[in-house]
Amino acid sequence: MPYLNYGGVIGHDLEAAYHLVDRAIELAERLDTRTLELRQEYELNHPGFISWRGKKVHMRLALPDSIAKLWKQLNSKVRNQIRKGEKAELKVVWGGETLLDEFYNVFSHNMRDLGTPVYSRNLFRAALQQFPDQVEICVVRLGRKPIAAGLLAHGSGVTEIPSASSLRRYNSTCANMLLYWNVLVRVMERDQTWFDFGRSSPDSPTYKFKAQWGAQPQPSVWHYHMRTGDISDMRPDNPRNQRLISIWKRLPVMLTRVIGPPIVRGIP
Repeated sequence: MPYLNYGGVIGHDLEAAYHLVDRAIELAERLDTRTLELRQEYELNHPGFISWRGKKVHMRLALPDSIAKLWKQLNSKVRNQIRKGEKAELKVVWGGETLLDEFYNVFSHNMRDLGTPVYSRNLFRAALQQFPDQVEICVVRLGRKPIAAGLLAHGSGVTEIPSASSLRRYNSTCANMLLYWNVLVRVMERDQTWFDFGRSSPDSPTYKFKAQWGAQPQPSVWHYHMRTGDISDMRPDNPRNQRLISIWKRLPVMLTRVIGPPIVRGIP
């Protein structure tokens, strides 16, 4: 499932896990795919796999039993930034498909700035329609303008935020901090145990952003069966990919919304 950060073999029996991997490799051969990727969180020493630990970790926050405790465990800098967002007269709204356009406008703009092809609007619409009680959108507005937004997926005891963005030119409002605070409050109101901030490279800006909320790193061990090419071909730090990222950042946002979805379907 390329949109999510994990999805490998589920099971405690090693022999059964190996049979599942064997079948997955057979399926990759039949479908003539370049790569089979399993996003594990533990090592699976199957002979058909290349394991790639890379630099990524999952950043997860164990939630306390009250919002007051969550607020208290935040450091003073984070609390001040949340208060600054509240004083900036920002409005936080929650909803489903009615907020999709606002979410997508913010998200697609930010993906262009990052040099990353954007997912189709239809992917998010399908998630909202298929899981109306588990998937929702949070939008932060300045007046009528959406300046930060996130899509949440509530699971059994765990909530993820697979897509979240804010417009950089409004960073001074601390809209992103207000967004995440309201997200955490929402998650606790649903009596969840964990909040998953997603993957990050240790010591990167996104890692530090998530760590300031109290999130702790968890293992990310991805496994690959390569049929063609090299594992480095898929990594963003590949020089060829760096050139493409640089070009993408200069494209008009409207153009990236048209050509991005067909491209991102082929990016693991």
